[in-house]
Amino acid sequence: MAQDIRDLLKNDTEQSPLLPNGHEARFEDKLKAAFSEEKQTEATTKKDTFFWMKIAAMIVVVCSVCYFGYVSLEDEPKPIIAEVPTTVEENANQISLGDISPNLKKMEDFYTNGINVQLASLADSKENKELVDGYLIRFKELDTEYARLTKELNEVGPTEETINALIDNLKLRLELLFKLKNKLKELKNQENEQFNSIQS
Repeated sequence: MAQDIRDLLKNDTEQSPLLPNGHEARFEDKLKAAFSEEKQTEATTKKDTFFWMKIAAMIVVVCSVCYFGYVSLEDEPKPIIAEVPTTVEENANQISLGDISPNLKKMEDFYTNGINVQLASLADSKENKELVDGYLIRFKELDTEYARLTKELNEVGPTEETINALIDNLKLRLELLFKLKNKLKELKNQENEQFNSIQS
């Protein structure tokens, strides 16, 4: 049964069937239609995927900006606002240092303005909050003592001891605020030195 293939093909008389007219053209049209549908489907899928990728990227960017904005604003030091314990009506009925003499008025204004400026320029943050709170507790004690001395000035009348105690109280409050500011500067310098040594 082993026959040579060449001999078999030479002896083959059967002819291949003829294709109907236009068969090749119809086949090409079907191929073109099938490939164009695949390309359109592929392009649409790519466009949809790319569109969703854009949206996801924008969401990530917006969330990142919001987070870092929030963190940076949260770390900003908040200024301390000085509280004025007495009302205008109470001040109208009370005698203060300024009511006794013009020189004492200048001195009182000088110290109170200095105290207000120092209080307004204080800024506390999470790192130094405990230190600032400790100084402010002492400051409020001095403020309460000043109110007591002012009450004594109104009840007893102006005496040299009361006037000196009021002036000393104002000086102490201002010195306390200067000490606090110097301590905050020292802490900031230490943090900067540590940061610089870490970077090196």
